[in-house]
Amino acid sequence: MSENIQSTHSETAVYVYEAPLRLWHWINALAIIILAVTGYFIGSPLPTMSGEASDHYLMGYIRFSHFSAGYIVLIGFIFRLYWAFVGNKHAREIFLHNVLSATYWRGLWHEIKWYLFMEKEPEQYEGHNPLAIFVMHWFFVYGIIFMIFTGFALYGEGTGAGSWAHIAFSSWLIPLFGQSMDVHTWHHFGMWLIILFVMIHVYVAVREDIMSRQSIISSMISGWRTLK
Repeated sequence: MSENIQSTHSETAVYVYEAPLRLWHWINALAIIILAVTGYFIGSPLPTMSGEASDHYLMGYIRFSHFSAGYIVLIGFIFRLYWAFVGNKHAREIFLHNVLSATYWRGLWHEIKWYLFMEKEPEQYEGHNPLAIFVMHWFFVYGIIFMIFTGFALYGEGTGAGSWAHIAFSSWLIPLFGQSMDVHTWHHFGMWLIILFVMIHVYVAVREDIMSRQSIISSMISGWRTLK
């Protein structure tokens, strides 16, 4: 193993996730939760509240929270791309991986069998394992890009022609999909895919912490991965 390795008894600790990356991870996770909850209510609004309409602004708060979290995800993703260039080698793993390497595909197949309980011993990696890299790259990275583009295309409809969101996203993406309702449908569908990804992500992280003799969840808090 290469960098920042400390040995304590039979354990080895490797510094994997730098502080800016860890901060992005948890802020992004909170923003995705807010987006999922508020997005659900935007797609399936609550019943009309009783009393004078001017006394309530519930949907307004829900939409504001959704838009604010959307900005956080956009800015955070731009920062994450930047950190892939200036951070350590582990910061680039989910963006760049050698798909032409036979070793990569052997490792990916081994991980699939490990998660299917067809392998007894897991491989240990300083950073993400090959299957995690594959899923993070093809489902998370492109999934977030898709949600940013479709989300800000819908946002640009509300801000109107001439706004930055309308010029950058709405003006070309909505005609590409056909109409606004089509973008709404695909954006809503993307939300459920992201939720599915989060559920699998949490399950796999907990499973690895228990079964693979390496720290996963605590690594995204401290930055250090322990290999037993």
